[in-house]
Amino acid sequence: MAHGGTSLVGLEAVRRFARIYEVEGELKGLGDEERSAQRQRLAKPLWEELRQWLALERRLVADGGAAAKAIDYTLGHWTALTRHLEDGAVALDNNHLERQIKPWAMGRRAWQFVGSELAGQRAAIVMSLVQSARMNGHDPWAYLRDVLQRLPTLLNSRLDELLPHRWQSCGN
Repeated sequence: MAHGGTSLVGLEAVRRFARIYEVEGELKGLGDEERSAQRQRLAKPLWEELRQWLALERRLVADGGAAAKAIDYTLGHWTALTRHLEDGAVALDNNHLERQIKPWAMGRRAWQFVGSELAGQRAAIVMSLVQSARMNGHDPWAYLRDVLQRLPTLLNSRLDELLPHRWQSCGN
């Protein structure tokens, strides 16, 4: 059942998921309603074939094995896994969120040794500003450089202009 330590069931599952991602890539530039309609037409049949194939494979693999656990997990979460088929605004996966939290996950261990609670709070503020700048389409370093240059002379009543979701570069 395995080929060079790789499960044939796993390889086939990856091939099927790759085809689903290929279809999703073709729908990237569409509006939510059109994406939803095209998912129904193009992706939903692939999902239905995948589900049928998984159910068949589950009967063929031994209980308790890695393949059985993976198939059981997938079928047990089918509604969540295919939620994007019903709403064009829902992403196929959460990879975009994973990329956004990666800096925090990568730094978690290092921040244990930041020096003090106050230093940790300051590091968290800077990381929040950097990530918020990214999420709002800004180059974080250009944003921070501009904000730090403008901050000393800006009136307190206008500080909200420097928040990442409101910031406009002065072109410096």
